[in-house]
Amino acid sequence: MIVRIMGEGQVKLDDSHFIELNKLDDELLAEMESGDEAGFRSTLGALLDAVRRLGTPLPDDALEPSELILPGPDATLDEVREMLSDDGLIPG
Repeated sequence: MIVRIMGEGQVKLDDSHFIELNKLDDELLAEMESGDEAGFRSTLGALLDAVRRLGTPLPDDALEPSELILPGPDATLDEVREMLSDDGLIPG
């Protein structure tokens, strides 16, 4: 799957990594619902770090369609809230 981190670029992630990413996504959703700004910041950073660590960066000139778009590390709670589906940021 091709994942874009807003403001950074794209990475290719193997589907097997989504179990780990979904756990972080569930934590992020819970922190957003409770208004836990510090927890939200920490978990968003951990989610983005995991995507960077587990994924293979695509060249900057690659024009692959992104199947998943994640907020950048400086995104606010309100900005991320607008990006959410019922499943969180990551479907499933």
